[in-house]
Amino acid sequence: MDTEKTTSGATPWLSQDEQCAWRTHLEVNRLLTHQLERDLQPFGLTMNDYEILVNLSEAEEHRVRMSDLAAATLQSKSRLSHQITRLEKAGLVRRENCESDRRGLFAVLTEPGLTTMREVAPHHVASVRRHFIDRLTPEQLTALHDFLRPIAEGLREVREAR
Repeated sequence: MDTEKTTSGATPWLSQDEQCAWRTHLEVNRLLTHQLERDLQPFGLTMNDYEILVNLSEAEEHRVRMSDLAAATLQSKSRLSHQITRLEKAGLVRRENCESDRRGLFAVLTEPGLTTMREVAPHHVASVRRHFIDRLTPEQLTALHDFLRPIAEGLREVREAR
């Protein structure tokens, strides 16, 4: 496809450099996510499971309203509910009713869930370090953060505007 032409709506195609940057980003994202998932498999966790457990482990009293947890993990409420059910069956989390809102529920990290986080976190951090952090210089990490911050901020604004 000729990248110099525009669509009928006058949207310009990506230049060769833009296309290269975009596709490299997609490839890195897929490959890194795949590798981090593989490194969590021996613990019986997915990246989504781990993200939920991290959110709960960092929360006050290790508990978060289900609606807030769905928003924090960018999951639908039904998808999160399915994952929480799996984590409940594994004994890592439990649901608690919200005293102030009878319709509200909390996801709560159990003691075995906290023990699991203490076991898994060092392995996950080592995986992130091995496959991402250690492949960049401190200067590159700073530049990457500086490059990605405005994209993340813009996407958060779009999400919050909905």
